[in-house]
Amino acid sequence: MKVYVHLATGFEEIEAVTTVDVLRRAGIRTETVSITGEIPVTGSHGITIAADLLYEDAKYESCDMIVLPGGMPGTANLDAHEGLAKRLRDFASQGRWIAAICAAPMILGEAGLLSGKKAVIYPGMEEHLKGALIGKKPVETDGKLITSKGPGTALAFALTLVEILKGTLAADALRKSMVLDQ
Repeated sequence: MKVYVHLATGFEEIEAVTTVDVLRRAGIRTETVSITGEIPVTGSHGITIAADLLYEDAKYESCDMIVLPGGMPGTANLDAHEGLAKRLRDFASQGRWIAAICAAPMILGEAGLLSGKKAVIYPGMEEHLKGALIGKKPVETDGKLITSKGPGTALAFALTLVEILKGTLAADALRKSMVLDQ
């Protein structure tokens, strides 16, 4: 099992790092993928992360889930990457997992991948969820698409991914070990 968390200049740090941290705690192989052509990628709050690999070196045939953190201009930079756009369309057509948080669900909406699906996005950006049914929960899952509202929902988003990939027992054990819900 492998998850790729994509990084573009201006990504929302809390969303990317929380997701990577929680997935790795759960024993899920999680790698950060830079779409910038460089290993160091700087987030929207000036925090630079060393990505695990470059987009060009990623092996999508062995990847189980694509994750898109939000943030601006990170979301716009992810959206402008033609190779990633093709990968997202391929994953959607193959019924493979795609997860996006904060502003990043707009990439899926604008690409027509949310049509008829329940989804959420950062409040005030709902017009970008083209064809979607606007959800109410902090994290919405519909089929193989997971969306979440923003930085404050990053932990719930990451734990939802654990639950999807490893089951409720694994997610509950992780919640307990992280002293959540107590």
